[in-house]
Amino acid sequence: MSFSRLFAPYHLAFTTLKNRVVMGSMHTNLEELPDGFTRLAAFYGERAQGGVGLIITGGISPNPEGILAPNRSVLDCQTGVAQHKLITDAVKQHGTKICMQILHAGRYGYQPQQVAPSAIQAPISPYTPKELTTAEIEKQINDFAQCAKLAKQAGYDGVEIMGSEGYLINQFIVKATNKRIDEWGGCYENRIRFAIEIVKQVRQAVGPEFLLVFRLSLLDLVADGSTFSEVLQLAHALVDAGVDMLNSGIGWHESRVPTIVTSVPRAIFTSLSQRLKAAVSVPVITSNRINTPEVAEQLLADEHADFISMARPFLADSQFVAKAHNNQSAQINTCIACNQACLDNIFVNLPASCIVNPRACNETLMPIVKATHRKQIAIIGGGAAGMACAIYAAERGHKVSLFEQRNQLGGQLLLAANIPGKEEFKETLRYFKNRLLSLNVKVCMNTQADTATLAQFDHCVVATGVKGYTPDIVGIDDPKVVGYQAVLDGSVPIKGNVAIVGSGGIGFDVASFITGNQSGHSMQQSARVFSNQWGIDLTVSSPGGVINKQPKAGSGDTAPKVYLLQRKLRKHGADLGKTTGWIHREHLKHQGVKMLAAVNYTKIDQQGLHINVRKRKRILAVDHVVICSGQEPVLPCNHQQLDELTIPVSYIGGALKAEKLDLQRAIGEAFNLAQRL
Repeated sequence: MSFSRLFAPYHLAFTTLKNRVVMGSMHTNLEELPDGFTRLAAFYGERAQGGVGLIITGGISPNPEGILAPNRSVLDCQTGVAQHKLITDAVKQHGTKICMQILHAGRYGYQPQQVAPSAIQAPISPYTPKELTTAEIEKQINDFAQCAKLAKQAGYDGVEIMGSEGYLINQFIVKATNKRIDEWGGCYENRIRFAIEIVKQVRQAVGPEFLLVFRLSLLDLVADGSTFSEVLQLAHALVDAGVDMLNSGIGWHESRVPTIVTSVPRAIFTSLSQRLKAAVSVPVITSNRINTPEVAEQLLADEHADFISMARPFLADSQFVAKAHNNQSAQINTCIACNQACLDNIFVNLPASCIVNPRACNETLMPIVKATHRKQIAIIGGGAAGMACAIYAAERGHKVSLFEQRNQLGGQLLLAANIPGKEEFKETLRYFKNRLLSLNVKVCMNTQADTATLAQFDHCVVATGVKGYTPDIVGIDDPKVVGYQAVLDGSVPIKGNVAIVGSGGIGFDVASFITGNQSGHSMQQSARVFSNQWGIDLTVSSPGGVINKQPKAGSGDTAPKVYLLQRKLRKHGADLGKTTGWIHREHLKHQGVKMLAAVNYTKIDQQGLHINVRKRKRILAVDHVVICSGQEPVLPCNHQQLDELTIPVSYIGGALKAEKLDLQRAIGEAFNLAQRL
């Protein structure tokens, strides 16, 4: 595929963007570290070197009261210019344009000095904001203009004004958060005045030849939000005020509707940017759940937008653009929209990264250095850890042989890819397999490497993965008992009533798999099915684009029952991702899964699963009991002999430690070991 539209330049009146690819804004938590701007320069510079047309930075606040959390980055005086120049110098040497995003958190600030149009506390912040006075509103506008002026001095080609996702500007626009009765509130024309005045004053401060992008909320996904007719009204006013480009914002952060996770269908929201593009005279950027060049090219062909914004895909692969440009899209390490190492890290105040690319945001700490001595490396196990280690070692110049005793590569990834809403794991498998091939890694399938063979190598890596742990329950050998692996690989069909023992990540996955099969479709559904499940009005004729959720078809007393059980007395899925756990819980509730906590397992017999729930005896009349109560290492049958080899032997992934194993740890350990080989 040529991607001719994706790589067509775009000529504005005063500048040219070399292609239609935008690296969207992401806060990385590097901005606040002592060496953060040096690391950011390397991070953005590597993406610019990879061919991105336009980069938009993570949000920088125009004043202290606009920060998202204590000690977050502010650009409000001359002293900050030099730091930002590190970034612009690193990016512009590759012919890439870069805009700094100006973000004022408003009531979303996780800090006590927050301000807002009205003193209404956000559900995602513990603080009630101070209501701005008229004079203070004027100051906020001036601060935006001053911040943009400083950004220009720092060498940025433009700024993006964050007017969506429920931040301060959006809070002025929507009547649910703006209860003012003065000239800044009341009717819609008054509520959008704040946004328009910011654009006017920024344009006046920076002059005509400076990119001014406005991120416009096309779909608020909160009650009493904007309708699409109101969105268009604001869009026209922004263009008249001096905006060069309009970016697409989808959903407020407090919305209880998923917008960017794996289960969201790809490009589901781009019909909104298509309607915006048809109505305005400036170029439009579309975004959300676009992670392949093929999807991006089709969106441009269908005139859904003029530019394609992808943020997390550039965490997963800094060379996304270069690979697509060279017709090597099969070599792209695709973002799987898991949020695990990016957003989840941000919410616990850690630097962002990526589970499929541990180097993301760690470029200065994790350089790939060619090996000074080329070694012969044997890797046992073709799961995620083994494949990743083989790739990283081969990239350094080592000659690698990968031994897998089964007839296909993938390990636990094969199971993950079968789970509804996690189909994107197939992309990770595709990437690994193609990368192994391109690096000439010798892959030996259906092979159990013996010690005589391994002795010929310079180093042996054991990455044999995990298997399900079998708990000590009376009747555990009953025919109705099955391990999670047999369920997810399809070797044991599951029908009727089911009890799932264990409600960690695997238990949730099994519940999704079973209910998805029973309902006939997965979470990765059509836009219509997904919208109905989550109450999304893609026409945005209703305020905020929210409607009542539709009940699951086929639910009722006659539907098969699925029980998700755990020993601990706490919320199910408490250890799931901070930004995704609630989505998995809501989905299983919608599917009718019954969640029981504080469960003790008594026995399994012909009647079903006998349990005590808070000291009350119950019998769950189930046809299957699926065990998801943990994992244990799988070691080679000759692992004791491996320790007697005269060559070094290293263990990674589940073979090293099965407890709390996930893809992030498996790939991270693979990278770290490969750099030491």
